[in-house]
Amino acid sequence: MPSWIRAVILPLSGLLLSLPAAADVKARSCSEVRQAYGAKGFSLADIPYQEIAGEHLRICPQEYTCCTTEMEDKLSQQSKLEFENLVEETSHFVRTTFVSRHKKFDEFFRELLENAEKSLNDMFVRTYGMLYMQNSEVFQDLFTELKRYYTGGNVNLEEMLNDFWARLLERMFQLINPQYHFSEDYLECVSKYTDQLKPFGDVPRKLKIQVTRAFIAARTFVQGLTVGREVANRVSKVSPTPGCIRALMKMLYCPYCRGLPTVRPCNNYCLNVMKGCLANQADLDTEWNLFIDAMLLVAERLEGPFNIESVMDPIDVKISEAIMNMQENSMQVSAKVFQGCGQPKPAPALRSARSAPENFNTRFRPYNPEERPTTAAGTSLDRLVTDIKEKLKLSKKVWSALPYTICKDESVTAGTSNEEECWNGQSKARYLPEIMNDGLTNQINNPEVEVDITRPDTFIRQQIMALRVMTNKLKNAYNGNDVNFQDTSDESSGSGSGSGCMDDVCPTEFEFVTTEAPAVDPDRREEESSAAQGSYSLLSWPLVCMVLTLQRLHR
Repeated sequence: MPSWIRAVILPLSGLLLSLPAAADVKARSCSEVRQAYGAKGFSLADIPYQEIAGEHLRICPQEYTCCTTEMEDKLSQQSKLEFENLVEETSHFVRTTFVSRHKKFDEFFRELLENAEKSLNDMFVRTYGMLYMQNSEVFQDLFTELKRYYTGGNVNLEEMLNDFWARLLERMFQLINPQYHFSEDYLECVSKYTDQLKPFGDVPRKLKIQVTRAFIAARTFVQGLTVGREVANRVSKVSPTPGCIRALMKMLYCPYCRGLPTVRPCNNYCLNVMKGCLANQADLDTEWNLFIDAMLLVAERLEGPFNIESVMDPIDVKISEAIMNMQENSMQVSAKVFQGCGQPKPAPALRSARSAPENFNTRFRPYNPEERPTTAAGTSLDRLVTDIKEKLKLSKKVWSALPYTICKDESVTAGTSNEEECWNGQSKARYLPEIMNDGLTNQINNPEVEVDITRPDTFIRQQIMALRVMTNKLKNAYNGNDVNFQDTSDESSGSGSGSGCMDDVCPTEFEFVTTEAPAVDPDRREEESSAAQGSYSLLSWPLVCMVLTLQRLHR
């Protein structure tokens, strides 16, 4: 080969050999990474202009990289924050559902009670005038106890209503017999015959059934909204494990370190990372769904036979009807009481000269529907229940669906239609591993997140227990049964409704454990119930005297 040809070819071959090297230099530029990194609010001082050796990396592939150790640490923390925000944003719907609906229902029920009390007071002032005003504390106490029960108080509704009718009978018996003087013992004897005499007709029995079922359902439903609200708020605040943080960093920001800041994770890759990070949350789903089903059952009761609005709106009319029954049967009631409790002593001359006040014989005039006050909630119970039922149905399976909801977000993954041009944890290519099933035990072979399946999250287990206890209460309420709410002062939240239990008293299975709440005054109740157990005969005065004597000895 001539020397001049050699002189031309050799420089050209050197130039050709140098071209790939120049291309490599251009490919290793970190300019796009610098721009994306700066857009996150980080300083560009530590980021290189060109790729460097990656032996220092602890999470991302140790190949040529645009990341320094400081960058990897900062991006790891950034991935943790973004994950926490993603979970909170994704669960926003279920959290706001329980927060807003709890507020509406609680507001509605409280104002319903206030309005019912105001309606009764207005009607009775107009109907009975001074006679009612002098005895109004009997009715005020009734509403005070109903409110106390609703807000989580330890009130036995059945016994409380029995006390109300017994007290009302005592007051009315004195009003229809002003010519006599009645001692406390005599009035106590009168109250013992409330059930047998039925001076108020069938109103007390019917009202007891309606009020008890409606208030149990209303209180339990609002407590269910409280528990749902608290569980959703707590579970949405995640604390990712170190293994989860590593997986999040690898998925979200290792593309930066590889010089591919615009490449998003593959959808299936994202699912495996999220299923590993949210494994314990997914385990909440079974109990959550049972809780939602129980809430929907009680909601149906609120729409139908346990509708507290239909019970409380006409309660003034019903009580007034009972009073009229007593008025119409006053002669027979008095005669039978005198037979059973003895002839009372005459009142002083001035009082005995008075006859039953004419005011007492005045018939009542019930309100028209237009006159009844409306609640601040601005809607009827039926519309409120219809709305919450739709929202509750949408919140089922919310916790197991979190990975899917997060990973279908276009700002997080490349989507299902771009499976070849996405980040698979190592490079821009298809993600091949299979998708894991939901729940902690199914993460034993999760290729992306190191999960210790032998150590369930204690915090999540506490939420599962809270849901389990509330579901049991709801199922009892659906059947019209009350349960013993333990330590309601500690359980209350916001509205005062109970929403939890002590560890040593919580049922661990779905047993319908029906118990009765303690009476308002246990000592007095025990005495009264011991006297009322037998079937008294109104003609058996010696037996009554013996019982009263035993009571005094007991005291």
